[in-house]
Amino acid sequence: MVGLVAIVVAHDSAEVLPACLAALAGQHVPAIVVDNASRDASVAVAEAAGARVIRNPRNEGYGRANNRGVAAAETAERVLIVNPDVVLWPGAVDALLAAARAWPDAGLLAPRLIEPDGRFFYQARSLLAPYLANPSGRLALPGGDACAPFLSGACLMIARALFLDLGGFDQNIFLFYEDDDLCRRVAETGRALVHVHGAEVLHGRGRSSAPERGRVFRTRWHQAWSRAYVSRKYGLPDPSPATLTTNLPKALLSALVLRRAGVERYGGSAAGALAFLRGRTALAREELPG
Repeated sequence: MVGLVAIVVAHDSAEVLPACLAALAGQHVPAIVVDNASRDASVAVAEAAGARVIRNPRNEGYGRANNRGVAAAETAERVLIVNPDVVLWPGAVDALLAAARAWPDAGLLAPRLIEPDGRFFYQARSLLAPYLANPSGRLALPGGDACAPFLSGACLMIARALFLDLGGFDQNIFLFYEDDDLCRRVAETGRALVHVHGAEVLHGRGRSSAPERGRVFRTRWHQAWSRAYVSRKYGLPDPSPATLTTNLPKALLSALVLRRAGVERYGGSAAGALAFLRGRTALAREELPG
């Protein structure tokens, strides 16, 4: 059995894949790249790097594609879910595996995310983590290994058996909040979410896919829809009415002054909230089977 296999979901990610896959290979971690119908050279880049490639004929979304990759990693004890714009610094994998041995009650482990400007990214609260409440969102950066309310889906390590037992990422979500949802379900099993301070990775943040027309509108649509979906799933107040009333006037004003960026940003949020209120699903928007 292979100890660790990396799962990398790509969509028009040819620019960032080489560094991601080279870092994994440098730490002796085999990679499975699940390509979400890229229109660039992502598949060729992944194959040239020696990764096993699974080609989705269309963009299945982040969670569904990761589920397919984890299912294919049949010989792995653990999987490392990695965004293509993440580069693991030397020693990061060893630090994660050492933490897994040190904290056997951990369900999820994640490295320290360093952004391109050198900042340490750490989310101090999660919509779905009432068991570790931080209402003000006060940011207190860990100085060492620490339990966390949320671990970013940019880079996560989990036992493959646990991931499969939990059903993987929620298949109803196309994009956004699938990592919050997974963290919540892991925590509900009584396992800890552990931030591993000694494992460092560089996170490009937002550079996983090449820019495309309409991307902001689509992103904001899914962000609004997914927030409403997970809120309903866990019995939280529906944020859709507030999202709609806040963003619709801004979208209309942006259209009036011919500000395209505002139309996409605010219009996408309003449209996602309205779609949820009308009972439309994210999968239906993307014409994917439920």
